[in-house]
Amino acid sequence: MYPELFRIHNFPVNTYGVLLALAFLLALVVAARLASRDGLPRERIYDLGLWLLLAAIVGSKVLMLVVEPEYRANPSHLLSLDFLRSGGVFYGGFVAAVATAFVLVRRFKLPWWKTADAFAPAVALGQAIGRQGCFAAGCCWGKPTTLPWGVRFTEAGHEITGVPVETALHPTQLYESFACFLVFLLLVWLHRRKIFSGQVILLYGVLYAAVRFTVEFFRDDPRGDLFGLTSRTGLSTSQLISLVVFAASAVLLILRWRRATTTSGRAGAGVAETAARA
Repeated sequence: MYPELFRIHNFPVNTYGVLLALAFLLALVVAARLASRDGLPRERIYDLGLWLLLAAIVGSKVLMLVVEPEYRANPSHLLSLDFLRSGGVFYGGFVAAVATAFVLVRRFKLPWWKTADAFAPAVALGQAIGRQGCFAAGCCWGKPTTLPWGVRFTEAGHEITGVPVETALHPTQLYESFACFLVFLLLVWLHRRKIFSGQVILLYGVLYAAVRFTVEFFRDDPRGDLFGLTSRTGLSTSQLISLVVFAASAVLLILRWRRATTTSGRAGAGVAETAARA
């Protein structure tokens, strides 16, 4: 593909980095606009977004260190250019961002569920754009395929990421990108129509976990082994995490939905009783 846009003297400007920056900026704008619908201050959302970005970068690198034996065996590689410019593991960044948000939302005196609902579509949009960067770089590649939409990567991509160039591969980056964009559209639609706070972020957890679990079956890049679980279960690290995220999000979604339905039912009964007395 096109891993490098241009060079400034000897410094390469990579497509992945440019698209990642664009993904963050657009996601932050979307989060601020959705938050304002719920009466949340945009300034605080921008502040929170910057901290979440930093947490996500650190978390993604930490999980990559945990699951990649190459970095564990050679700690000096942590200072290499490849490590610094790599995207890391998304779920590591996601967990770190959620933990950071839990602390900062309280400090900023923001409502947790409303704030999370504002960020959910933004995260999906950021992923949709970010995976386009993965496709341009050639990382996160798929298994060989004879399907008509299989793609062959260039030597430039192979030099940077090691992506195979001798055969057509599943464009798993595009699979996830397109799926996340559909999730983004659905969540934006839902944000205007949600029944209770937390519905948007929890549905995002369910949908993204299902998307990631499925896409992982088509990926073929080295993704490490978390404490030997991958070799024992046959599932990747991201698939194992997806199962946990899916289950937790689904349970919380059902519980909060029932609570909201019960509350609205009681409120409706109270109004009807008052009207009858009148």
